[in-house]
Amino acid sequence: MTALAVVPLLALAACAGAQAGTDVAAPEDDAAKAKAVGLQISTSPEQDRVRSTESPDAIALLPAAIAERGVLKVATSASGSAPLTFLADDEKTPIGNETDIAQLVADALGLELRLEVRAWADWPLALQSQDVDAVISNVTVTEERKELYDFSSYRNDQLGWIVGAEGDVEAITEPADIAGLKVAVGSGTNQEKILLAWNEENIANGLEPIKDGEPDYFDNLADALLALQSGRLDAYVGPNASLAFTAASSPQDFRIAGTLNGGWPLTAQIAVATLKGADLAPAVTAALAHVFDDGTYLEVLQRWGLEGEAIDKPETNPPGLPKTS
Repeated sequence: MTALAVVPLLALAACAGAQAGTDVAAPEDDAAKAKAVGLQISTSPEQDRVRSTESPDAIALLPAAIAERGVLKVATSASGSAPLTFLADDEKTPIGNETDIAQLVADALGLELRLEVRAWADWPLALQSQDVDAVISNVTVTEERKELYDFSSYRNDQLGWIVGAEGDVEAITEPADIAGLKVAVGSGTNQEKILLAWNEENIANGLEPIKDGEPDYFDNLADALLALQSGRLDAYVGPNASLAFTAASSPQDFRIAGTLNGGWPLTAQIAVATLKGADLAPAVTAALAHVFDDGTYLEVLQRWGLEGEAIDKPETNPPGLPKTS
């Protein structure tokens, strides 16, 4: 079994996922130092996942078709963004915090879990086509998305700014800090909306726009890391869990320049997405409530160093980020 030792991400977020193909240091180079603070992550496909028990209350809320099928089909991304979702050593098995949450939900619902790897941008189509029942892939609740999908919240949305360890960028805590920088982001993400809003605010205040007037777009974190290392980028904004994992694994190459809530200037939550009209969200929320109560929810977050993003309780369709237009 392969194990990867990293600094707990809670500590990283308070003081301030590498994939094959990048030039970041091998994880074992930092193992001795990281082991002292106690987080061990297995990258083997034979995951010893945290398991929960059946919840009669949640099962009673299941739509009949899914209950009769006995299988919960869940889409997740596995693009290398550890510790959220990434591929195991066999390069085909999705593992990470999101897949572990999916297992807990399936356990509480008394269903067999069937994971399907999809590109993150394809999750809306996966639900609309009813190829899957749910998406558990770091999806932020927004009011616009709630027009088509239901949500069951399970984690706070935390974003981070990653920069080169030896770069000129000292800290990114407010819009003015990105003026004139070459910045990248994932297309169609909530962080893209925030980045564009910061850029517009800078322009309105007479500051420089980001370099070239618009962001660079990367759908793959590994590609963005290479661009940072080569000096083609000054900063990349994305889910802090993945970026903090990268910085912990390769501190000589990267560091976190700042963090912000994914709902800036409001507070956003990450949730399980289901198709509106499918009537699955109440059952999923009840399943999450069960694993919150039995402690397995927090156990999973602690396993992946994400306890700093825990919420007090799950909700069905909590307030989402407002529409931008």
